[in-house]
Amino acid sequence: MKKKIKLFDPIIDNREISAVGKILESKSWADGSGKNLVRKFEKEFQKIIKSRGSVAVNSGTAALYLALSMEKIENKEVILPSMSFVSTAQAVIANKGKPIFVDIELDTLCMDVEKIEDSMSRSTKMILPVHFAGMPAKLNKIQTICKRNNLTLIEDAAHATGSSYNKKKIGTHGKFVCFSFHPVKNLAMPTGGLISINDSNSEKIQKELFAKRWCGITDRIKTKYDVKQLGWNYYMNELSAAIGLIQLEKLEKLNKIRMNNAKIYSKELRCLQKMKFDKDSSYHFYWILVKNREKLRKKLLEEGIETGTHYQPIHKFQFFNKKLKLPNTEYASKSIITLPTHPNLSTKDLQKIIKIINKNER
Repeated sequence: MKKKIKLFDPIIDNREISAVGKILESKSWADGSGKNLVRKFEKEFQKIIKSRGSVAVNSGTAALYLALSMEKIENKEVILPSMSFVSTAQAVIANKGKPIFVDIELDTLCMDVEKIEDSMSRSTKMILPVHFAGMPAKLNKIQTICKRNNLTLIEDAAHATGSSYNKKKIGTHGKFVCFSFHPVKNLAMPTGGLISINDSNSEKIQKELFAKRWCGITDRIKTKYDVKQLGWNYYMNELSAAIGLIQLEKLEKLNKIRMNNAKIYSKELRCLQKMKFDKDSSYHFYWILVKNREKLRKKLLEEGIETGTHYQPIHKFQFFNKKLKLPNTEYASKSIITLPTHPNLSTKDLQKIIKIINKNER
C-alpha cells in the first residue's frame, strides 16, 4: 500500500495533548470575556509580530467580519482580489459594502497593484489585499495608494502567519490584519482567528472588539456586565488557545522547514509556471500552473499524493458578478495545482512529487 502524502498535515506532539488534557480536566473550556489562555495567546502573538493590539476570535472569517465592521463601509466600495477564499468577499457584503475585484499578478497570485487605482471611484473606502499562499502582497505600493486617497488598509493574512514584509512581520502594516488558525494552517488549531491592530487608538479599538466578539458585552466587573452595542458569538475557546500557545513556540522552526521545502520545489520543478522562492513567505502551500491539471492531479493521486486547486475565483460564483473579466485570475484558477509544503514531508516525499510532475509536464 502506497504511503499517503497529505496536502496539509498539522504538527503536534505530547505538549499539545497534555495542554488539551489539562483544559478538559479543568472543565473551563471557554470564557466569552476572553480571559485566561485566550488572553495569554493574544499577548504572545502580539509580542512576536510586534503589533499594537490583538483580539483572538473563533475563525479567520470572524476576524475579517469584525475588522470590517469597525470601518463603516455601508454603500462603500472595497477593492480586493477574486483569487481568495469566498469569505474575504462575504465579509464585505455582510458589512453592507460592495466588493470590487481586481486582477492578480501571475508571478505572485496576489493583487496587481497597477490595477488598483483604475478600479477606484468616489465610493472607494478600503483596500483589502490577500497574501496568497503566504506570499506578501506589495504593501509598500498599496500603502502609498491608501495614503494618497485616504483609504483604509485591512489585510487578509489567513495564509501568512509568520510571513514578513520589509523586515516587519505581516500583522504590523495595515490598520487591521486578519489571521486564520485552522488544522490546515501554519499555526494549527481546531478553529481560531485573530485581528492584529495597528492604530494610534489601538487600546480603545481593542476594547470595542473585545465586546463585539462577545455579543456586545462589556465585562466591567467580575460579577456584572453591560451591553452597549451589537455583537456576535465569535470568541476563541480555551482548547484552541492552549494548542495555539504551543504552536506559537514552534512556528518559526516549522516555517523554516516549509521554506526549505519550497526552495527545493522552486529549484527542481519544471512546469508552465511555479511559485517563486521568497524568504519572506510562510509558504502555507506551494503552487504551480500546469498544462493539464486534471490529468496531473489524477496521476499524483494514484501515487498517494494529495493536491488542491486553491481557488475558484470569487467573482465566478453565482452570488457575485459572473460577467466580470479578470484574465489572470481566470487563467490561474484553471491551471493551478497546490502542493504540500508542511514539515512532515520527507526528502523522499518531495523528490517523489517533483519526479511525477516533471515527468508528466514535459
